[in-house]
Amino acid sequence: MKTILLTALMALGLAAPAAAAETKIEFWTFSMKPKFTPFFDSVARNYEAANPGVKIEWIDFPWDVIQTKLVTRIVAGTPPALVNLNVPWADEYARDELLTPVDALLGASRASYIPSTLEDLRFKGKTYGFPMYSNVAVIAYNQLIFKDAGLTRGPQSFDEQLAFARQIAARTGKAGIAPALSKIDGLFMWQGLAVIKDGKAVFNSAQHVALVQKLAATYKAGGLLKESLFAEDNFPAVIDAYKGGRLGMLLAPPTALKRIQGDAKDIYAVTGVAPAPLGPTGIADGGWLIHFAIPKGVDTRLLPAVGKFALYLTSDANQLAFAKQASVFPTAVKAAADPYFLAHPSNAGAAEKAVEAGARSMAHSHTLYVAGIDDYDELRRSLVKAVEAGVTGKQDVQQALDQAVAIWNKKLSKQRLH
Repeated sequence: MKTILLTALMALGLAAPAAAAETKIEFWTFSMKPKFTPFFDSVARNYEAANPGVKIEWIDFPWDVIQTKLVTRIVAGTPPALVNLNVPWADEYARDELLTPVDALLGASRASYIPSTLEDLRFKGKTYGFPMYSNVAVIAYNQLIFKDAGLTRGPQSFDEQLAFARQIAARTGKAGIAPALSKIDGLFMWQGLAVIKDGKAVFNSAQHVALVQKLAATYKAGGLLKESLFAEDNFPAVIDAYKGGRLGMLLAPPTALKRIQGDAKDIYAVTGVAPAPLGPTGIADGGWLIHFAIPKGVDTRLLPAVGKFALYLTSDANQLAFAKQASVFPTAVKAAADPYFLAHPSNAGAAEKAVEAGARSMAHSHTLYVAGIDDYDELRRSLVKAVEAGVTGKQDVQQALDQAVAIWNKKLSKQRLH
């Protein structure tokens, strides 16, 4: 009888403990293949080797596809465990309750990240991601143009950037600088000027008008590069102008120096580097944080395993390895302090100096954007159009900004601000 019972139990799979179910963790990135395939494949395989019973599945999507894929999977109740996001996307998803807070999963590991990066991911008192990498801008400047203009160092404030640009134009006939004025909202915030306050647009104050008037004066003096000045992406025109010796200063991430080194060795040889000035806010220009978030709907029983993998994925060692390959900056404290970023030989070129200058600014890096607004791109275009009219002298600055504010507030009054 015992033999029959045992046989029956074995047939039902009840005679011995069942093998532990495999834990599957699916994580998504955007636009990482094929360049970073070896990195992410090795991260997955190394983690699996150290954590038997865990299966890591990496999926990469183009950056302009990943949001649609993510929302579709969340709605279907089958989200990935982790997803690569930037801060504005995370803010939007957190407001729509499509992300899971990670404070409990961070635990004591919170101290391993640069504080400003976690601050970028904190919405309504909760943290919504594990920081991975960021960037900041540096100022590359043509030392020959500077010498001809009577300048001996990089600018130390935004006002000096514009003053130097006017001086370059006056003494050399060349443009001094090319700000990305399609992102004027970020420039306002970097200078401590709010775009929206208490649910209303406020960028027509005396301080906003004064800043745009400084841009207009520099434009009139020939200090601003006029090519693609208000284009959504003016960087291709700007870097071409710098490589062609037609622009005194280039405000860009350190990766741009590598391009100059490869494409215009003569210009690279006379390029000096300075840290981009901090605004009155104490924020470094050019910050743009990328992180990993946990979507809504991930099985709560899986969260501890997901958190463990997320901490490994964004660990000092992995951040350092990725940052070196991608020419970005790590957001982990120890990785950011690595000698690779903070030291260079005495004979270093501009590219190496740019990495050090950027690394020293990372503690001041924040992603500047306007949060909580529907159809924001449409509103921003109306602001850029107004600034263009003011800067180019087609319209009085105050009048142009007043009109844009009226457009914004008409639309904002119809929205429920979160």
